[in-house]
Amino acid sequence: MAIQWFPGHMHLTRQAIAERVKSIDVVIELLDARLPGSSSNPLLAELAGHRPTLKVLNKQDLADPARTQAWLAWYGAQADTRSMALDASERAPARRLIDGCRELAPLRRGMARPMRVLIVGVPNVGKSTLINTLARKAQARTGDEAGVTRQEQRIVLDDDFYLWDTPGMLWPRIIVPESGMRLAASGAVGRNAYDEQEVALDLLAYLKIHYPDRLLARYQIAQAALEIVELHDDELLEQIARRRGALMAGGRLDWQKAAEIVLTDFRCAAMGRLTLETPEEYAVWLAAGQARDAERQQRREERRRQRSGQGRGRAPG
Repeated sequence: MAIQWFPGHMHLTRQAIAERVKSIDVVIELLDARLPGSSSNPLLAELAGHRPTLKVLNKQDLADPARTQAWLAWYGAQADTRSMALDASERAPARRLIDGCRELAPLRRGMARPMRVLIVGVPNVGKSTLINTLARKAQARTGDEAGVTRQEQRIVLDDDFYLWDTPGMLWPRIIVPESGMRLAASGAVGRNAYDEQEVALDLLAYLKIHYPDRLLARYQIAQAALEIVELHDDELLEQIARRRGALMAGGRLDWQKAAEIVLTDFRCAAMGRLTLETPEEYAVWLAAGQARDAERQQRREERRRQRSGQGRGRAPG
């Protein structure tokens, strides 16, 4: 299942970012620490050009600490880029954003040359909560559903530090299927764009390999982690459904409820601190997605040339 979600207001957001970024000194891209690669918007590099970027792995308290460090090193090694991890609900770490931006643009100081920063991120990544923490008052609407923020907002953090917030935005076509699944699992995609059961099964398929002990501790469905690894994904979800009472009349399994239980447990870290990708894994997925996309574009171009050739070969009527 290919997951795509780009509602109309995101077209307007893309236009707003393209216009705003012309006068921006630093771009802050807020990422989900549980899926740092999948939550990084490929449109940002296109829109931001060569402007310095601060990659912020938000929700670090929900993510695997070792994998978070690997991702920080990954992004920190990129040109004109700084990286940090934080929990947006903690005020002290959040203030580090200002220092990080000043490191990237040290000449932007004082009222004559104020720092102008644009913060972007996928929906439901915690951007509004972070902004409210930085501003020390509730200036941005927050919620647990994708697409809460719909308008650009200008926020003054210091006398010479201006922050522009934009609505959460995905990209028109997600070419990495693994990323689509992870974005859905995290809640970054509208619920009408995916099937909860398919996303839950995909999530369990990854967790049983990389975090079987967490599944064992949460659901008590096997005697050992090795037994969980050997379960088929459908069997694993069935076991969870029975353990958590996801049943309908007559004892029939409620697959939908079981899937919602798994996704909710992941989103609130009831299974513990999990990260659904490493830099190396994501690099492989991205390369495969780009190769498939290049083939798709080539076939599309060939069809266009064929149609063009057929049109030129027609005799005048």
